[in-house]
Amino acid sequence: MSSNHILPSDIAPTVANALREDIGPGDITALLIAEDTLATAHIFSREPAILCGVAWVNEVMRQVDPAISIDWHAVDGNMVDKDQKLLTLHGSARHLLTAERCALNFLQTLSATATLSHQYAALVKHTAVRLLDTRKTIPGLRTAQKYAVAVGGCHNHRMGLYDAFLIKENHISACGSITAAVAKARSLHGDKPVEVEVENLEQLREAMAANAEIIMLDNFELNAMREAVMINDGKARLEASGGINRDTLVAIAETGVDYISIGALTKDCKAVDLSMLFT
Repeated sequence: MSSNHILPSDIAPTVANALREDIGPGDITALLIAEDTLATAHIFSREPAILCGVAWVNEVMRQVDPAISIDWHAVDGNMVDKDQKLLTLHGSARHLLTAERCALNFLQTLSATATLSHQYAALVKHTAVRLLDTRKTIPGLRTAQKYAVAVGGCHNHRMGLYDAFLIKENHISACGSITAAVAKARSLHGDKPVEVEVENLEQLREAMAANAEIIMLDNFELNAMREAVMINDGKARLEASGGINRDTLVAIAETGVDYISIGALTKDCKAVDLSMLFT
């Protein structure tokens, strides 16, 4: 597996913010090492994973010291094994140590997101469903984690509150009805997709009548979800959502819904165990 996904455009400022919070006015421990000391370092994975975060590591090294050389032995999307060497670095020992934690933080977090996404996608590969991420991302890492989700084999929902409508219970209540909320959305931004969250089959029918492109089935029981698929009959795209996990995923996918959104892809991932060692 390899990645040909488009990288986010905000990698440089994201890395700059991470370095700023870590280094502050300067790395005082690195000053213990003579300024002219050179070193070679290797980063290893201590467990199997889907690698993700190459561009972020490269940017960390570039911003700390452009003279650091980087030789990658794997690329985003590769399955890596326990104790596999991922990359080799050479340059100022001071600067390698200053960059270490920030680089590992990006690599371990994005690899974790990609790995979990890959595991979930594998469970439903026998169906046509698309697994979607949500906005439940680590603050400041929205675009990075959504990139990692795609690298792992799942798909992206809306990026934020600006690129698609997602009309939920409180929006419906404030507008008076699903029909009124959808009509208002069309009048505000007719070019944006409109998705409506529904809690029962009556609301499903209203959302269909209002011509919502996507209808989210919120916490539907399996039988109700199957009935929703039959009622909809391909008119809108149906998305299942609400506390979905590994134990419930396959049965939901097999109901015939088009999408399943899973917050766990970005909020419940456990960082991959990595380490950097000098040689």
